[in-house]
Amino acid sequence: MTSVEEKDERSVKGETETSTLDYEKRDSEKAEVEHERRNLETAEVEVPKEVQETTKAEDEDLIHDLERHLSRRSSKFKNKMEEKYPETDLDKNLVGWDSQDDPKNPRNFPDFTKWCLLGLVSAITLMSPLASSLFAPGVSFMDAEFHNTSTILSSFTVSIFVLGFVVGPLFLSPLSEIYGRRPVLDISNCFFVCWNIGCALAPNLTALLIMRFLGGVGGSACLTIGGGVIADLFTPEKRGLATAVYSLGALFGPVLGPICGGFIAERAGWRWDFWVLLIGSALVTIGIIIMNRETNPTVLIQRKTEALRKELNRPELMSVYTYTLSPKQLQRRYIMTRGLMRPLKLLFMSPIVSLLCLYVSFVFGLLYLLFTTITQVYIAQYGWQPDLCGLAYLGIGFGFFTGIITVARTCDATIIRLTKRNNGVFEPEMRLPLCVFFGMLVPVSLFWYGWATDKKTHWVVPIIGLIPFGFGMMGIFAPIQTYLIDAFPEYAASAVASLTALRCLFGALLPLAGPAMYAKLGLGWGNSLLGFVSLALIPAPALMYKYGGMIRKKYPIQLE
Repeated sequence: MTSVEEKDERSVKGETETSTLDYEKRDSEKAEVEHERRNLETAEVEVPKEVQETTKAEDEDLIHDLERHLSRRSSKFKNKMEEKYPETDLDKNLVGWDSQDDPKNPRNFPDFTKWCLLGLVSAITLMSPLASSLFAPGVSFMDAEFHNTSTILSSFTVSIFVLGFVVGPLFLSPLSEIYGRRPVLDISNCFFVCWNIGCALAPNLTALLIMRFLGGVGGSACLTIGGGVIADLFTPEKRGLATAVYSLGALFGPVLGPICGGFIAERAGWRWDFWVLLIGSALVTIGIIIMNRETNPTVLIQRKTEALRKELNRPELMSVYTYTLSPKQLQRRYIMTRGLMRPLKLLFMSPIVSLLCLYVSFVFGLLYLLFTTITQVYIAQYGWQPDLCGLAYLGIGFGFFTGIITVARTCDATIIRLTKRNNGVFEPEMRLPLCVFFGMLVPVSLFWYGWATDKKTHWVVPIIGLIPFGFGMMGIFAPIQTYLIDAFPEYAASAVASLTALRCLFGALLPLAGPAMYAKLGLGWGNSLLGFVSLALIPAPALMYKYGGMIRKKYPIQLE
């Protein structure tokens, strides 16, 4: 080996030894650092009081920062559900709201004002359905006075009022889109009050039937326009509670009617049912005329547009809600025709509306079938007097009361939770899952009530059996009506009109089949048949929850 090679070999060997020592030294240092770190973690160190206070203050600041962060995230979520209202842009000849916080926008009304307006509508919505059933316990007294022996005509004197609910919404809904909610509601309420006078003075059965029908037409306005008022005033995350409060009158009215009507008819005569109804409805109507306000945003902006055209001498100004429409589409005759057709189009061309309206309508028909038969059932099965038979409706009433509380507490909370799961995106179908649970209670109640009365168990057993019916019906009716308002916000009145027309058609006609069905099948199997049909309809809201959004987006209905 040469001297050069020996030198290179010693050099490499030295570098290797140095490298090995460096690594060992680094490993030793790391071990010492790790040892010191562990000692510090396990040691009890006495921290000065000043440092403790500083640390505590820093922690509190950190907590406040976190709360502000979470608050910002919460507000972001709320903002995702908030709508942007179209504002005025005179450079483009468009008239809208002055700002997002415009106090004239019904959505920006104070909460107290919103709930007062809804309370007024709910009050007349209580009186109108109350009129449909208040007369039910007095039918036997009317039959005796008019010498009527037909059970079908006896039932029809009650249900024909609901038949007026079928006709009224078809033209009252478009009228509210043209002239506004307030004038249509005021005039219809006066119409309703006047025909109650006719019912109280009816000289024969034919006149009574005509007066009852016309009274139903006038009384249908609150049922039709109420959904539009809710859409005008409330954002989606608050509509569940609003609809529940509004539905309270629509469903409680028919329950309170027989309870009060039986005592009035027994002690003062059946005509006083209508005089009492006249007094109550007249007082509510006067209150609405004095305190009600217009809420239809399209009508409000159209009025503002017409005022600015005159004030600024600019006839070219247009409403932000209608500027995309042709002159023909702005004609009142065209709007009226379209408005008449729109509920029918929704009902017959939208599978969503058709299926859900069918479900609600069948359950609503069951309600009126019970209203027209419970009195006779308790007279025949338990020997009750007509004035006491009204107490048999308390089971349904208690079910409605507990149902409204449950729906009010769960409906909006459910959609908020589902919206969060959906990355903050709200879908109207989120209203429907609750209906499946509530729907199961209806057939259970029918089986219970039917066989309890058939076997003549203690009189309280069928009354208790009707509690699940009222509870379940509230949980079906309110979410589905709110769903239609959310799914068709621009045509909320038309969507509710289609629902009102069909459910009231069932409410008017299904009771006519009640006496014959019970005579042939008996109370047990007759109610069981109805229970099986309601059981078959339970999947309807579940199917719409799963496929409704896809159907709405893939197959939109042309309503203009």
